[in-house]
Parts: sequence; C-alpha cells; structure tokens
Amino acid sequence: MKELLKRLTLGSAFCCIVPLLSACGPMRVPSGLVYCSEGNPESFNPQLVTSGTTVDATSQQLYDGLVDYDTSTGEMTPSLATSWQLSSDEKVYTFELRQGVQFHRSELFTPSRNFNADDVLFSFNRIIDTDNPYHFVSKSGYPFFQSIGFAELIDDIEKIDDYHVAFHLKHKDASFLSNLATGFAVILSKEYADQLERSGQEELLDKLAIGTGPFRLIDYVKNDFIRYYRNPNYWRLTPEVDQLVFDITPKSTTRLAKLITGDCNVSALPKAGELPVVIEKEELEVDSLPGFNVAFWAFNTERVPFNDVRVRRALAHAIDKENILRAVYQKTAEEAVGLLPPLSWAYSANEKMIDYSPQKARELLEEAGVSDLSIDIWAMPVARIYNPNAHKTAELIQADLANIGVRVNIVNYDWSVFNQKLSQRGYDSVLIGWNADNSDPDNFFTPILSCASVGTNSNRSRWCDPAFDHILSAAKSTADREKRARLYQEAEQYVAEQVPLLPFAHATRMVVKQKSVTEAKLTPFVGISFTKTSEQPHLANDDKESN
Repeated sequence: MKELLKRLTLGSAFCCIVPLLSACGPMRVPSGLVYCSEGNPESFNPQLVTSGTTVDATSQQLYDGLVDYDTSTGEMTPSLATSWQLSSDEKVYTFELRQGVQFHRSELFTPSRNFNADDVLFSFNRIIDTDNPYHFVSKSGYPFFQSIGFAELIDDIEKIDDYHVAFHLKHKDASFLSNLATGFAVILSKEYADQLERSGQEELLDKLAIGTGPFRLIDYVKNDFIRYYRNPNYWRLTPEVDQLVFDITPKSTTRLAKLITGDCNVSALPKAGELPVVIEKEELEVDSLPGFNVAFWAFNTERVPFNDVRVRRALAHAIDKENILRAVYQKTAEEAVGLLPPLSWAYSANEKMIDYSPQKARELLEEAGVSDLSIDIWAMPVARIYNPNAHKTAELIQADLANIGVRVNIVNYDWSVFNQKLSQRGYDSVLIGWNADNSDPDNFFTPILSCASVGTNSNRSRWCDPAFDHILSAAKSTADREKRARLYQEAEQYVAEQVPLLPFAHATRMVVKQKSVTEAKLTPFVGISFTKTSEQPHLANDDKESN
C-alpha cells in the first residue's frame, strides 16, 4: 500500500498547480481501506449513466435513495423515506421523509439546512422536466430513466410539506418502487444546485459530488485513484474506515498482484483462472454470490442483414454456449436459457429456447438467401461481472461461425472510445451484458429491449417491437405476482423467437479480499458497499485534512 499512499501524497501536493477536489497544503494520510477497481467512473452522478463501474464508485459510497432493497427478504426497506403509502387506484405513492439527515460539506458548499422534500423534487424533476435548469446540463441524458419511460410515467411530483412528497403516476406500474431502489435513483441537494447555478457552475453538480451517503468525495485523478473520507454525520451506521480509496487498475492480473503485496485490501472482478492462486494464499479469500446479471450477444437490428430474424436465429443456433462457459467462466457462471437468472421470482427452468445446431444455422441462412457473410463483433476491452473476458468469448464465437461459413472480424477499442463509438450505432453486433439494478423482472426487459430504450445506450440491439412492449406493459399494470411471472415468461419466449440478442451466461459476483477485511458487502445487483467494512487491526488514526 506504500506506493498508493505515495501517489496520494504527491497528488495532494500537485493540487497546488492543478486543483483537484481538495485543498492544498500539508496532508497526512489517514487510516483506511484500498479497493482495486477496474476502471474510471464516467461521472460522479449515477443518474447520468448505466455503467456498473460508475455505480460502484458513487451510489453506495456518496448517496442515498428514498428506498432500499433487502436482499435477504426480497422486500423494499426504508432509506431517506421512512414509510410510504399507495393509493387505492395504485397510481399515487406518498412518502414520508426522514428528518435530521445532513448533506456533505465541502470547501465549495456548506449546507444551511437538512435534507427535505425540495431535494426529492429537484432530483427527479431534473430528469423529467425539460424546463428544469439542470435537465440539459447532462450531455448524456438519463439513460436508465429514459429506458424505463420514467418521464412518460410521472404525471406530477407533489410537495405536500417539507417531509412528505407524492408521486402521481399516469398509469399503474408495479415496478415503480423497485426502480426507486436502484443505484440510479439517488437524491441530490437542491441547495447545492441553486448555489452552483448562481455562479454559473452547474456542471460541477455531477463532478464535485454532494450527497447524504457514508463517504465524502475528496480527490479524483483519472486512471489513478478516487479518494473518499468517512462522513462523520452519516445518519446510518458510520463507516469504520476513515478513508476509502479506489485504486483504478484495469488489468486483472495487476489487481491480484497488488492484493498479494498488500497494496490493495479488496479487488474487483477476479478472472476464473486466477482463483487457484487466491486459494493458495492463506491471507486471501473470495467472497461470492449468485448475480442478477446476464451476458449476451446483441445484434444491431437496424442494419442489414440483422434486420432479418432468420439471420439472427441462424447465428444464434451456431453458438456453443456450453463451450463459452467452460473456456471463459470456468464454473463461475451458469448457462442462460433466457434473460432472467434463476434468482428471479419470474424465472422458469425452460428447455433451451435456442439449441446449438450448426445444421439449423446453415438451413436458415440458405432460406434467407444469405451467403458469403462477414460480420463484425465488438468486444468490450474491460472485464465486467457478467463477462470477465469478452475478447475470448468473441474468439470462440468466431470459431463457431466459421463452421457455418461466416467470417468474423473482432473489433476492439479502449473503453472510452468503445462507448463513444457504440453510441454512434455503427456496429454489427456487440458482446455486452446487463447487471440488474433491482429484483423486479422488468429490469431485465424494459431497460434493454423496450422501444423506449432504443433512444438510450442500454438497448444495444436497437430493437423496437410494439407487441413485445404490450407484454411488458401488461406485466407492469398488475400487482398479481403469478400473473406477472406468466407474462415475463411470455416475454422470454418472444425474445427467443425474435432473437434481438442471444443470452449465454449468468455470472457469479465475486471480489477477492484479504481475510483481515470484514464485511465488504456484495449484493446480487450492481454496486458494492464499504459502509460496514473495516480492516483489523484498525490502524492508528492520523490527522485528516480538513474539508
């Protein structure tokens, strides 16, 4: 850890020349914990992205939402809202808000009041109201909320008094509360936003983050580290560590090496092939749990020949998914027969909807009149929970398609260019996936395959089918879980017939950590919490830099 602490000290000194987030001057590094993360956050406001890397670095560290999801019970639990009521027509949710919750302080901002209803209205009206002064500050939009049609769902957000708000919906939506429990539905400070607007610095709202969460953002050096300090006024259990550092380390082998040498306490996204090394080290251990995720191969259905379902089905039949699981995941995932993972309450252990059959693939290509086909497969350059090695997966698909006479060109870019070019929609197909944000089955369908999501970066298939949207709408309009489960199975069948994408794996969520670190809390969803994390024995508490 000495090398990282040296970088932090140099970074603090360098701020006298190039300002970061913290004040210049002498600094002694406090005790803390180092997490080797896989990449840079795209923003410090998760409302603006769908990236799991960004959510890891922001949602559970800096912010709170109105409600949480209890993974042990499957129920919604209070957070910044202490309770809520649903109207008899199931279209009005009224929340009672928690009192006495303080926003973070920084050199730029000193709050004069606690969290209240004004902050709730600002946080969501920014997303849905095009007249809000902050709506267009986000150049990327609000992809999760756009993908679920949030603006089209909300009729009005009413401030009843300082500690009661009501969300008026235009129609019933059984997934509404679950969507508020995602890592995207965070609460921002309206007072901070007003201050920045007066000084013409609106863009800092999403960079120099202010929330109510367990940690405060102190420094960020791209491609190097993010540094947080404990929020001493946190309304929940105060974190045991004084300082949390995300050491940005894209290569998995380097993360493991840093863990072994003690430069990191916890490391993200270990590759399956590295696990035997971890097992041999007495001081290390793997924390894992089944994940709410799915890896898939998405076809750009707006491009020829992928606009022909026969071609999509042919390519899907040609893929040996079991071979991908053996070679890439090595027993750390299970084969996907649809989008929903086995953890979902709407999951059904279906027979394979698309079987491995090169003969069927050849027949379908012949029926479609397609020969001498050459396609591009874009492969993510970074590891993700749902796919630890997209390039290796692409190579296996390349070999499978060669067996039916289809040539494959594997396309690679670095992560920032990859995302930028994907948004330009000039790809044939892409290996990507989805980490669920909550337990509602709709989260596996609406954000990645609905017509509303075509305008966002989450629908990589560029597929819009009104009949499919009708199934989803019917599922969200009833609270009857059995009826909803049947409708989502109907949605699974429809996806298998139309094949806008090919699901192939549900991966286990894993982190590797030193055994001396307790309670680095994983959830089945995207995000990791260090609120209850401590390093034992706890180091002596050094003087903190004031902030």
